[in-house]
Amino acid sequence: MADPKQRTPKNVPGRFYVDNQCLTHAMCQHLAPKNFAYDEENGCYYVCKQPDTPEELAQCLEAVAACPMAAIGTDG
Repeated sequence: MADPKQRTPKNVPGRFYVDNQCLTHAMCQHLAPKNFAYDEENGCYYVCKQPDTPEELAQCLEAVAACPMAAIGTDG
């Protein structure tokens, strides 16, 4: 389960976040390409845009469920 206290530095504020357990499987960016991006400096993915459409929300929730490291969290 993702730890909100261990969020990666580039996450934008909001409901979804990626924590430091991310091992760059890229599943999140594959499922929600508008909402997740790769941080080359820190070697992990992060939430670059919070979902603002029902489609993006569904994609982000799918990414949470599919993350093999359980590194994507949601506040609410």
